Amino acid sequence: MDDLSGLINLIPIGDIAEKLGVDESIARAAVAVAVPAIVGGLAANAKDESGAQSLEKALGKHKGKNPRKLADIDEADGEKIVANVFGAKKNDVALAAASKAEAKGGIDIGAIVAQVLPIIAPIVLAYVANQFMGGSSKAEPEAAKKPAASDNPLGDLLGGLISSPQGQDIISGALGGLLGGGRK
Repeated sequence: MDDLSGLINLIPIGDIAEKLGVDESIARAAVAVAVPAIVGGLAANAKDESGAQSLEKALGKHKGKNPRKLADIDEADGEKIVANVFGAKKNDVALAAASKAEAKGGIDIGAIVAQVLPIIAPIVLAYVANQFMGGSSKAEPEAAKKPAASDNPLGDLLGGLISSPQGQDIISGALGGLLGGGRK
């Protein structure tokens, strides 16, 4: 996959909008910045060997899962994922990512992004697990292909995702130095 659009398309944005009581365009804007933030956080955590091993262990728990409806999403697991990825920086990341969101009408998009992160985190982790380890991914038939051999294939996969235009815009622009890695 060349960019994050395939992943974003898997997220039930309409259901999230309904759950949060916001317009679908607001939920879409929040998801569009939250997905690259999570992937960037995962990539930051995978930069060193212990972080990559920890992330691979977490991915193993999500391999083959394809949560596509809110009823399928374990938000408690999502909270744990967000805590592990961002540590104490969760709110800073949400606010920084929100600064890139295209929202109108005086909505506090930072608060929406903060609410969206644990909802979408299990989807992101399942997607990355299925890309990295193989598994079922109906949206992307090539998702089971592993990246080329390297010293850090997981880092390569995540780096490829965040090097997409929408990933770069969020990671290099808004999040800057925040994504030094959470807890590993």
